[in-house]
Amino acid sequence: MTAVRAGSLPGLDLERLAAYLRELPGGPVLERVELVDGGRSNLTFSLTTSAGSFVLRRPPLADVAPSANDVGREFRVMRALRNSAVPVPRTVALCTDTTVVGAPFSLVEKVTGRVLRHPADVAALDAGQARAVVESLVQHLVELHRVDVDAVGLGGLGRPAGFVARQVARWQAQREHVATRPLPAADDLCRRLRRRVPAGGRASLVHGDYRLDNVMVDAADPSRIVAVLDWELTTLGDPLTDLGLLLVYREPECAPVLPHGNPFDGNPHVPTADDIARRYGELSGIPLDDLGFHRALGCFKLAVIAEGIHRRHLAGLTVGSGFDSVGDAVEALLNRGLELLT
Repeated sequence: MTAVRAGSLPGLDLERLAAYLRELPGGPVLERVELVDGGRSNLTFSLTTSAGSFVLRRPPLADVAPSANDVGREFRVMRALRNSAVPVPRTVALCTDTTVVGAPFSLVEKVTGRVLRHPADVAALDAGQARAVVESLVQHLVELHRVDVDAVGLGGLGRPAGFVARQVARWQAQREHVATRPLPAADDLCRRLRRRVPAGGRASLVHGDYRLDNVMVDAADPSRIVAVLDWELTTLGDPLTDLGLLLVYREPECAPVLPHGNPFDGNPHVPTADDIARRYGELSGIPLDDLGFHRALGCFKLAVIAEGIHRRHLAGLTVGSGFDSVGDAVEALLNRGLELLT
């Protein structure tokens, strides 16, 4: 925890931020600031003020890939979902004036609960709790995919037609933007994905990075999710892209990309990827015939994200710990994606 003083934290000018807060309704006085350890993308800070606790999110310090790290989109989605079946933090303010902290940023109320980030967090759960927290994770994903986007004002958030083909093209473009080295497996996986894009497709709200450590659970009851977090990649598209990526997060190859390792690895009672997929299919009624493709697409997407993090780390632009091994996950994820398409 960092007490407020003259100067800056990485990504924040405390004096300018304090002045901005004083102009909000109620005139909150900034008292303390904490950089939240856990993010690999947007920087997240916990603010203690005279009016309560808030969370501030802003993009990374530099080298932001096009269309990524969109705090404005994230803010809009959380505001729209406030009265839905999907629990989200209450939105407070969106600042687009880049002179305050050097980039746009959002403020939301801090939710009381905990995030199961570490394998040790999940290891502490008994067998029933380990199964229940994943059941809740799947249930909330189904609820997200059931949201009436027009009713909540998000009907214009994306273009569902051709979504999956655009996802392949988008992540290939992102890969070219952040590449630090030749990766033949990435070229091969991208070619195979392009050839096997499923015809047609459903349309729903898609989170874009749905996983265990992007939700907050009740401290006393870990089976109850109190907030779904990190909406910066949300759009409209095929819901199986969310499920496919969630299943990739059940794979051991993703561990270096996550700040504290793969929390799923902490408990042998966590349902398998096949169990998770089966339960999603039962609850949603959505056919899973193309799930292998979507899992491979998830591997490609996560590999590109990891390469972008690795690029920022090499440039000395990451904030926090644990970034030195992220680059090691890239080829493993690409190879796993190729396996899923065979």
